[in-house]
Amino acid sequence: MPAWDIDAVAATCLAVQGIPAPTFAEQARADWVAERLRALGPFEVTLDRAPNVYARLPGAGPAAGAGPGLMVSAHLDTVFPAETDLGSRREGPILHGPGIGDNCMGLAGLLALAEALAAAPRPPCDVWLVANAAEEGLGDLAGMRAALDRLDGRIGACLVLEGSKHHSWPLTHRALGSRRYRIEASADGGHSWGNFGRSSAIHLLAGLAAEIAGWQVPARPRCSFNIGVIQGGTSVNTIAETAWLLLDLRSEDPSALEALAERAEALVARHAAAAARAGDARLGCRRVGDRPAGELPADHPLVEAARQALLAEGVPPERIASRISSTDANIPLARGIPAVCIHLTRGGHAHRLDEWLSLDELPTGLGQLWRLSWAAADWLAAGAPAEGPAPGRPEF
Repeated sequence: MPAWDIDAVAATCLAVQGIPAPTFAEQARADWVAERLRALGPFEVTLDRAPNVYARLPGAGPAAGAGPGLMVSAHLDTVFPAETDLGSRREGPILHGPGIGDNCMGLAGLLALAEALAAAPRPPCDVWLVANAAEEGLGDLAGMRAALDRLDGRIGACLVLEGSKHHSWPLTHRALGSRRYRIEASADGGHSWGNFGRSSAIHLLAGLAAEIAGWQVPARPRCSFNIGVIQGGTSVNTIAETAWLLLDLRSEDPSALEALAERAEALVARHAAAAARAGDARLGCRRVGDRPAGELPADHPLVEAARQALLAEGVPPERIASRISSTDANIPLARGIPAVCIHLTRGGHAHRLDEWLSLDELPTGLGQLWRLSWAAADWLAAGAPAEGPAPGRPEF
């Protein structure tokens, strides 16, 4: 087991956090991560146009190069615009700063794993460390899609890293599906007094949004909907010519999600027809996000290996929780590639300017990552037998 330098990992996390990386603008952070990986020596480091960073560590066993390898990934992007004040600080064991846990600590953990692997004997199969773009929001997991397209046929299992969690230790092996729509309205508009009575793009969307807000959805399987953004108009005394909103739909069941999406599309079609009858307004929608669902059973060898790694780190069984969530693991799971998402330490206020994380549980998170990486590599090198992965390698 490596002797983790927690202060060094914290310093890496803060350094990453200081590089702006809004979704679709991750190049500077990707370049920085790539240079850190190149400096370690044994990795073959490349970038693509996403921009994703790939660091391949060739395996040493008979399956190296030929058999499926292991991907360990962490996403580069954050939800914060480029102009956000990224001021961060450390107060004892607590790190503060926008994006510090989601996902700067995930990237710091990926680099800590890379450093430990560089100093250890080669794994029995190829290991790909990937810092991927476009996980958040309207990125729609595009970076992970591109990574698996590029490495098609060479990946047999995926470990996805997120930097922080809440109280329990989650093992995310079920992918929460989502559909996202941009619904747009346009109208002739005019002066609020002189042209009173004309259609307003904002009024059209407000009526549609009011209907959505009144929806009832099943409690089982769990479903959700949310209008997260609505914008449009010019001034208080102008009948709006244009307006748009973003609608998020989610469900833990693919068929329930499909039904919810059909309901939304039918609602837009009905309102569009009414707008067309008015003669001076138009309404339409387009899909801007589609995160597929998928899952591994709770007793799958990869899930069990993740659980055993936490137990070996001293985590009580009652603090280990199976989870469903929307992460980069959605893509491999939907493609039939075993994947789990794990978290590295405790934190809170994700997607807020006052985000924080604690270093107190980081040794446990890194220990789980190390044990699970070796267990998954052994499992893949052995042909992914049904009885599960070989034990981890605490001697390293």
